[in-house]
Amino acid sequence: MTYLNNLFSTKTTPQSEPIPGSTQVPNSAGGYSWGVDDWTRLDRFLILGSEGGSYYASERALTLENAEAVVRCLQADGPRVVRRIVEVSEAGRAPKTDPAIFALALATTERANAETRRAALAALPRVCRTGTHLFHFAAYVDGMRGWGRGLRTAVAEWYARPAEQVAYQAVKYQSRDGWSHRDLLRLCHAKPAAPESAHQELYRWIVKGWDEAPETAPTEEALRLVWAFERAKRAESRAEMVRLIREHRLPREAVPTQWLTEAEVWEALLEDMPMTALVRNLATLTRVGLVAPLSAGTARVVAQLGDAERLRRARVHPIGLLAALKTYAQGHGERGRSTWQPVPAVVDALDGAFYASFGNVQPTGKRWVLALDVSGSMTWSSVAGVPGLTPRVASAAMALITAATEPHYTVTAFCDRMVRIGISPRQRLDDVVRATDGLPFGGTDCALPMLWALEQGVEADVFVVYTDSETWHGKIHPVQALRQYRERTGIAAKLIVCGMVANGFTIADPADRGMLDVVGFDTATPAVMSDFALAE
Repeated sequence: MTYLNNLFSTKTTPQSEPIPGSTQVPNSAGGYSWGVDDWTRLDRFLILGSEGGSYYASERALTLENAEAVVRCLQADGPRVVRRIVEVSEAGRAPKTDPAIFALALATTERANAETRRAALAALPRVCRTGTHLFHFAAYVDGMRGWGRGLRTAVAEWYARPAEQVAYQAVKYQSRDGWSHRDLLRLCHAKPAAPESAHQELYRWIVKGWDEAPETAPTEEALRLVWAFERAKRAESRAEMVRLIREHRLPREAVPTQWLTEAEVWEALLEDMPMTALVRNLATLTRVGLVAPLSAGTARVVAQLGDAERLRRARVHPIGLLAALKTYAQGHGERGRSTWQPVPAVVDALDGAFYASFGNVQPTGKRWVLALDVSGSMTWSSVAGVPGLTPRVASAAMALITAATEPHYTVTAFCDRMVRIGISPRQRLDDVVRATDGLPFGGTDCALPMLWALEQGVEADVFVVYTDSETWHGKIHPVQALRQYRERTGIAAKLIVCGMVANGFTIADPADRGMLDVVGFDTATPAVMSDFALAE
């Protein structure tokens, strides 16, 4: 009898085998997990992307798998896919727009029906808000389909926005991915609403340029920006360059390279610098001396980073802030030889901005076990293609959002064994990143957090496992460990699986209402987790 129990048990099954009677599938590591449905896969792709691949799947393989899932969703309910793309994009839920733009391009092809194609083209200005986004879309769609009338009309309508906006896009985002505004205007044959209008002059300048900028600025605001851009190319002194920036609100991209080592030029740019540009240029602002201990520039930067409403309006994603904090605090880039002396006040401001970017999450009062998968597969790829930002590091940052909100929590780490980890939201994130990055790693056993809690007598209402779900090492599946915990403690504990890679697996049983699969580094995730913890 014993051997039969050992060979067939729904309560204790090695992770290298499926639970009898379940719908588990082989994962990429040789273990068994549940496959997520295509709609979950769509969300993971839109938010996490597939750049860099994963430990078990190349970037190409992971991208193809996700693209196939997007196509299946388009065929099942194309308008729903387009709505989801727009929702994720407009809410700023993803670190990068590339996956959403790629999926939107797919929705304009013959893989989708006519209704879906019309919806996708109508959504173009909502998803492709900047010139760079539009160039990405053009590159994607050019590899998928021809340039028919509907597509050309949609691009022409993108350029029908107010002339001031078109001018700003043309000056700030000049070309990318082998495409320029000149290319797209020639392709789409955009027509201005009225002849000799500001749009007409803008289109003419974009396509043919000006032989020589007029001596005095035009009266139309849109053309004044173009005039200042052309004059900046010929600026003969720092004072002239600074005056053009201040009077015409020129963005950094409109400033010739030779002036970008001047502190006065950066001081003028800082007065009207968008939040995303500010976060990207902190190292340069420090290197040229504008940001320094107790300087006015530092005070301005710290005030802007502390403005939660401005962060929200700019759609600054936590990943961007975490990447900026990680790079700025270490005093050198991930690539190149540039160095700077980090200013502690700026590091602290970035730390605060990271927490603020998730919005106001309310505490539940529940008891939380936050379990970080630090196995080898979590150290391989990068989240959203950010160099050095592995799923292991990103999961620690995600866990601290809950830890900073909830009064009752403990943070644990595991691989093929439990690993001591001493991190707290009272630490600065750059310290947490270093501590997490230096942990040992091994195989993956996602059952360990529940087994550890049972063994140690830890009373928990919610287990949150941050993982890629490539579990294979344990003698019992995670869901079996959770059910043992429920039975022996009498606590109806819940399991939240925070997926940190855009693969097709989860350790959460989709048939168990006490388990939830969410996407890591979705800005909506902390609130969703809180709601699930409170639900009966």
